[in-house]
Amino acid sequence: MLAEPQAPPALADRVFRALGDPTRRAMLERLSEGPAAAKQLQELLGITLTAVIQHVGVLEDSGLVRSEKVGRTRTCSLRSEGLAVAADWIAQRRALWERRLDRLGEVLDEDDGAP
Repeated sequence: MLAEPQAPPALADRVFRALGDPTRRAMLERLSEGPAAAKQLQELLGITLTAVIQHVGVLEDSGLVRSEKVGRTRTCSLRSEGLAVAADWIAQRRALWERRLDRLGEVLDEDDGAP
């Protein structure tokens, strides 16, 4: 069986570090509805614009968000690639545990038939 290509561990680490912060998760929730200006994120979250930009930097570094500055407005949007890294990592762990549990079930079924 061929292994699925995996994201480099450093990328997965950055994604999960980014997702570990409740403010960044709130930003992602908002961006899942569509692009938003940094000022809109500031108003939504009640934090400084400087803090928004710092959080956006972490989200960009992890591949979860992209931003574009036009004039004085920085617009942020969600990138599905970053979320795919997290989903793939979780799916791989789930598959591993499902195989282990299937094997445990087989062993228990074998024991049921023993005298």
